[in-house]
Amino acid sequence: MDKRRRKRRRKKNNTARVMVYVIPVVAIILVGIGITSTVNKSSKEKENKEYQQDIASDKELQTKDLPEDGTDSKDEQEESKDSKEDNKDDKELTPDSTEETDLPETEEKKDSFSLADLDNPEGFDERPAENGFVLQNEQIDLNGLDTTCLDWGQGGDLDQWNRPAGCLQYQEKYGKYNAYFISDEPEKKVIYLTLDEGYEYGCTPRILDTLKEKNVHVVFFVTHSYAKQDPDLVQRMIDEGHEVGNHSVTHPAAGLPSQTIEQQTNEVMGNHDYIKEQFGYDMHLFRYPAGKFNEQSVALLNNLNYKSVFWSFAYLDYDVNNQPDPAESLQKIMDKLHPGAIYLLHAESETNTQILGDFIDQARAQGYEFKVFE
Repeated sequence: MDKRRRKRRRKKNNTARVMVYVIPVVAIILVGIGITSTVNKSSKEKENKEYQQDIASDKELQTKDLPEDGTDSKDEQEESKDSKEDNKDDKELTPDSTEETDLPETEEKKDSFSLADLDNPEGFDERPAENGFVLQNEQIDLNGLDTTCLDWGQGGDLDQWNRPAGCLQYQEKYGKYNAYFISDEPEKKVIYLTLDEGYEYGCTPRILDTLKEKNVHVVFFVTHSYAKQDPDLVQRMIDEGHEVGNHSVTHPAAGLPSQTIEQQTNEVMGNHDYIKEQFGYDMHLFRYPAGKFNEQSVALLNNLNYKSVFWSFAYLDYDVNNQPDPAESLQKIMDKLHPGAIYLLHAESETNTQILGDFIDQARAQGYEFKVFE
């Protein structure tokens, strides 16, 4: 009996001794786990706090880089200005010379439309919109602007790139009114071909055939009477991807500056509304009848959501009864090649109709591209 009691007592003593050692160990383990958890939690909170501070710091730096009005920084503004100047598109005196918000950069940014998008040397260019374009120009106060009538002609002085100096001077002076005399891109061998349509002389169908064959798009500036008398040709221009421009309602020989503001507005919008109604097409390019304009008139065109398109090359091609020699004319046109050229040709010219294909081929052989003016 005593032996059995001693055995139970030893067992209890052994259990007690084990508990004496085990309990502290377990306590130490639990404390360690708690400390580790606290450290990890503290570490995560610290990392999260630092991450939020980094984001706030980045935003603060980005905000410092921008003026208070939210526009780009000075350096970015200069780059944007240069880019916009690069993207601005673009006489012997001819009596009838019837002449973008930057998108924010994101990973999935869709590039804005530019002139370069229209060039497709491997095939016929596809226009981005068959119904034209609607501009929303910044409005300009017409009061106090110069009303002196100017008779545009590109002049004979040339720079080192064969560009008429007068075009560059006028581009700098009137470009702020969305007026274009040349595309100031000396590093780019680009030609913008435009044709004036005051009346049909049987040449336009062949001109359109040549342009389609050569994969070239142009701007046809049409008057109201032309669109009314030859709707099928205007529709073909649109269908084949050309730009249709506004050449006024009556083509006043004395020029738009000879009229009141109201009359000038009617000259532009009367033709605009007719083309819109008959063809569902919005015009946004205007060529001044006889190339006569003034500061107030180009500002008015800007306010009517138009661009005024002049030219950096034109010649005496409009007299159907005295057409220039085709070979001499082709040589003259080629001799005047220059980067950013805006060519004015009259579509009633038999000479132009004959030499158009050769002009395109020879200009391309010299490294020039043809793009439609936008």
